[in-house]
Amino acid sequence: MLYKFKSRATADLIMLEPNGRRMLQIIGKALDEKQGILQPQDMAVAIAALEAAIHQDEARQKTARDEALARGEEPPKAEDISLRQRATPFIEMLRRCQKADREIVWGV
Repeated sequence: MLYKFKSRATADLIMLEPNGRRMLQIIGKALDEKQGILQPQDMAVAIAALEAAIHQDEARQKTARDEALARGEEPPKAEDISLRQRATPFIEMLRRCQKADREIVWGV
């Protein structure tokens, strides 16, 4: 399954289901609903939530790497595509839609 985020202010943003679900989970949207809408007044909170999740993810990876090196072990392999890389297009969409005062919908 794919998530297709749509807005009149930007091009469509398409994500694979696990990645789209993760974005929605981070911004606090219900995952049991196949459709949804994000209003412009809610976008600042969503952006802040995504940025906080990115910082937590990067801090967790750095801590794990530092601990492994301190023990003389091989550092754990980082994900091929980081949360920052996956979330950046969505954050940009949120910023543009917030500025244009347009909602984002999915599943419609």
